[in-house]
Amino acid sequence: MAGYKAGGTKWRMLVSGLFSAVLLTGTVICFICDAATSGGLTWSPVPVSSMAFGWAVLFPVFALEKRGIAVGLLSLSVFIVPYLFLLSRLTDTAEVFSIGAAMAAISIVFLWTAAAVFQYAGRTRRAVALGVTFLCAVPFLFAVNAALSALIGEPVLDVWDMLTVFVLLILALVAFLCDRAGKAARRH
Repeated sequence: MAGYKAGGTKWRMLVSGLFSAVLLTGTVICFICDAATSGGLTWSPVPVSSMAFGWAVLFPVFALEKRGIAVGLLSLSVFIVPYLFLLSRLTDTAEVFSIGAAMAAISIVFLWTAAAVFQYAGRTRRAVALGVTFLCAVPFLFAVNAALSALIGEPVLDVWDMLTVFVLLILALVAFLCDRAGKAARRH
């Protein structure tokens, strides 16, 4: 067991290091290309800030074992608003922040809800947790639509939303049926 854990740690360190190296390489390439084509830094701060944000959110997921997802969610929760503000300033588009912050708030609540559902369900009831998460996605879909309707006049519901709700309900049913089949198989 100790060898497996050490191998897992080495694997996580390798993936984390490669992820960091790829983003650092992308950052350097963006700066070089921007400087070479425009004589300064004009467009490169946008992808570079996005790569930094992505690294801050995903590095803990890759690097940490059990706490990685929780730390990644915490990082997302902390950095999303400053990131959207910075992106809004870099692109000189106020809607990036105003609309993005509203969507981010709803999305973060959904992600924390899903994480709590999976934490509560434990390892033996992952299919149930998945089904509950699909069901929870339905009211969050309506929350996103209501916010977009208030912010940009988007209709609260359209045919694609109804199709999405239908698919989410089917996926929840399949997850619950898989859990039931798994329980039946374990009993026999």
